[in-house]
Amino acid sequence: MIQNKVEICGVNTAKLPLLKSAEKEALFEKIAKGDKEAREMYIEGNLRLVLSVIKRFHSSNENVDDLFQIGCIGLIKAIDHFDTSLNVKFSTYAVPMIIGEIRRFLRDNNTIRVSRSLKDTAYKAIYAREAMTRRDLKEPTINEVAEEIGISKEDIVYALDAIQSPMSLYEPVYTDGGDTLYVMDQVSDKKNKEEVWVENISLSEAMKRLNDRENEIITLRFFEGKTQMEVARMIGISQAQVSRLEKNALKIMKNYLCE
Repeated sequence: MIQNKVEICGVNTAKLPLLKSAEKEALFEKIAKGDKEAREMYIEGNLRLVLSVIKRFHSSNENVDDLFQIGCIGLIKAIDHFDTSLNVKFSTYAVPMIIGEIRRFLRDNNTIRVSRSLKDTAYKAIYAREAMTRRDLKEPTINEVAEEIGISKEDIVYALDAIQSPMSLYEPVYTDGGDTLYVMDQVSDKKNKEEVWVENISLSEAMKRLNDRENEIITLRFFEGKTQMEVARMIGISQAQVSRLEKNALKIMKNYLCE
């Protein structure tokens, strides 16, 4: 069991270092300047984060060492892409990336195998969609993606559907710059019914502090899963305006919830 295993991938998890906030800030300044030793120290100082995440996947029956290694890949990606100017805690940013990396690993190693050709088609479509979104500043339709990569729309839809996996209970659905709200937080739990009820009331009250447009943006973004570009098209403003309004709304909600 993960809970009882002390040494994982040759790492003694009982002796993992714990970095203080000031140490993290100092190391990130060095990392930004290309200091490889500081990067290694930061990775080691956050391995506890990886360990806490893989405990959530104890029922997957996957090798603990494999999960830990994959989680470390997610941690490294988080470190390499983290923007310290966003006023978001590193753990808030890193946990979804670590979970995502592990979920991809579990999906690709699922007992229900997806053929390599289907995966290749799906990944080509995904990469093309991302590239076209950056290039054209709008999300392309499935027909546009099909024309871009020269594969029929039907084949793309089939391939994308084939690589889908059930949503994890630990899929992040909302982040306010502090703690992350996961799918499991919105699932009925008789044992914690009162606690969840109180949390839902708090979130609802926080959203009442927003104006109509901010409320609409938060609802579309974090409860309906729309991208900023999709929201911009739906309410008729630019993606940059959506981004600014979203950040302001989250700040208002955070201030209310932290009072």
